[in-house]
Amino acid sequence: MNALEVIGVSKQFGGVAAVDDLSFAVRRGSIYSIIGPNGAGKTTVINLLSGIYRPSAGSIRMMGEAVSGQSTDKLARLGLSRTFQNLQICMNMDAISNVMIGGHVRLDSGFLPALLHLPRIRRHDAELREEARALMAFTGLSQYHAAQASQMPYGALKRLEIARSLAARPKLLLLDEPAAGLNHVETDEIRALIEQIAATGVTVVLVEHDMKLVMQVSTRILVLDYGRKLAEGRPEEVRSDPRVLTAYLGAAA
Repeated sequence: MNALEVIGVSKQFGGVAAVDDLSFAVRRGSIYSIIGPNGAGKTTVINLLSGIYRPSAGSIRMMGEAVSGQSTDKLARLGLSRTFQNLQICMNMDAISNVMIGGHVRLDSGFLPALLHLPRIRRHDAELREEARALMAFTGLSQYHAAQASQMPYGALKRLEIARSLAARPKLLLLDEPAAGLNHVETDEIRALIEQIAATGVTVVLVEHDMKLVMQVSTRILVLDYGRKLAEGRPEEVRSDPRVLTAYLGAAA
């Protein structure tokens, strides 16, 4: 069964089509990468999938359920989580609290119980803290349990954001440029982490500019060009597609 289906989706801003009649499907448990030159529409696709944008046309299904136009919080409750190209970390909080934020989307505590700090809320917070510790270990951040986010190096903050997204217990995880700004060692750590996440059964949709990383981890790759599907297939198929080489390197290639 597919974790995600995009069927004839378009998104227009004024008279400009950022995404144009796009269709693809992502199998459960796979790592599906979306690549393309700058301005190809990758970020628009991620924003459509995560509910930030509504499609101008077409439909999106997640785990068999129609989700087009659903709010971001509804999608989160259905099992979708994401990271951002530009870090969305609360720098005035400690690392473990940042991870715990991701788990609160699963709790339906209500305003009054939280205000009164009832035993059920205290128990949930204790459980979230233990889960956050486990996720920090899973993402290679055990040494930062007691650290303030503002004191952590950039590469660790990238993994912290992934840990927070995993705290929501997603079925589908959208990773937007997780290796942006990282050195070779940090990029390799992200590669290993993405593979570990997929091995747990979470479906990963990856947008990334690092082609070495994409070719190493992807089950399938979608190539966008001016908002349309240029190519799709296994890494070895995409790597040798002349249309992809032309889009990235120019007609002379």
